[in-house]
Amino acid sequence: MNLGKAIQTSRQRRRLSQEALAKLAGCSVSYLSMLENSKRDPTISTVEKIAAALKVPVEILFFLAAEKGELAGINKELAGQLALTALELLDEKAPEQ
Repeated sequence: MNLGKAIQTSRQRRRLSQEALAKLAGCSVSYLSMLENSKRDPTISTVEKIAAALKVPVEILFFLAAEKGELAGINKELAGQLALTALELLDEKAPEQ
């Protein structure tokens, strides 16, 4: 699972800088950068704060963080469609912060 990459992808799709997301999530820019670069593992409460700041369900972050083999129980085509839909939703303008 690569939660850092999922956070980074979601942040970029929402067109937020690290500074903006860190402020919304109540963490430092350096900590957010370490998370995105997989140098730190966030707590569940931190993931919840980041997801709330991104206006994205926590489950979407975890789904996007899944790596090959971690979704073995899901049809590959369905997993691909779910991922595309999730990314498309992130491309929509986030509700006002």
